[in-house]
Amino acid sequence: MKPKRIYYEPDVINYELGKKLMEKYKDVPCIKIESHNRIEELQKRSNADFVEMKKYLIIGLRKTHKYVPNKKSSDFLVPYTSSGCSAMCMYCYLVCNYNKCSYLRLFVNVEQMLMNLIKKSHKTEQLCTFEIGSNSDLILENQITGNLDKTIEEFGEQGRGFITFPTKFSMVDSLLNLKHNGKTIVRMSLNPQEVITKVEYGTSSLEKRIKAINKLADSGYKIGILIAPVIFVDNWTDLYLQLLNQMKEKLSDKVKKNLMIEIIFMTYSYVHNAINEEAFPDSIKLYNKEIMTGRGMGKYWYKKEYREKAENFFREEIKKRFDSAEIMYIV
Repeated sequence: MKPKRIYYEPDVINYELGKKLMEKYKDVPCIKIESHNRIEELQKRSNADFVEMKKYLIIGLRKTHKYVPNKKSSDFLVPYTSSGCSAMCMYCYLVCNYNKCSYLRLFVNVEQMLMNLIKKSHKTEQLCTFEIGSNSDLILENQITGNLDKTIEEFGEQGRGFITFPTKFSMVDSLLNLKHNGKTIVRMSLNPQEVITKVEYGTSSLEKRIKAINKLADSGYKIGILIAPVIFVDNWTDLYLQLLNQMKEKLSDKVKKNLMIEIIFMTYSYVHNAINEEAFPDSIKLYNKEIMTGRGMGKYWYKKEYREKAENFFREEIKKRFDSAEIMYIV
């Protein structure tokens, strides 16, 4: 990533990563800010500027370090080294949380966050799994910072339990020879290629994602698959049957032997819709009032009967192709 503009908190230069990033991008226009959470000039920008703002990089310090209990793929959600992303998935929940300000934010107090993580792993009674990638895509961030390489090796050596993160990117080569000691779970998000092309702008292709997860399994990483988000386009059953067939054909035996699958139906919002209509006027329309209903203020999800039909579809079709697969949850 070569950012078009950088916004930074002055204190970042007191940290090793901050100095490195400011030197790396010294030829990029830089603007001082008081807080990465409040950049007024960006908050006031039009929805039509969404794509432009995705080209910006924000550098600051992570101030929030509270771990949130989670009972899906991990025991805790961990505020970690980045937030937001330079990709432009049209349903991204971070867009909803941060309005149009879901650009990539990097936090330079890495050692503090990593030491907090390792200390917490030794304070829990049972072995716990820590989700470190709920606010960003760490494979993408790693191309800029190298933070994920550092985290995997240091947690592998000093941590207790497991760390996990999801990704839609295939740039995993730097991870392959790390000493992870079996303590890292990589969860690859898969969708039909048609959905990736039309909805998940700026992410890796399905073919590249599958190749990446096979490489990681060969390197001894624990592996998970997310089929997420499931989007009920007109021909969704055909598309997801194609996806499951591709998974059966192209996932390695090592991946399929211990396959853990998470299935998540798309949640959409008024904010998504407003941004997408202006930023991507010619794109596919994700809001469908015939099959969606309200879910809290300004949010929508698929009606119960459609979700139940899809759940049965996935359970039956996955069972046909992957006898030993564990479906961790469907939501």
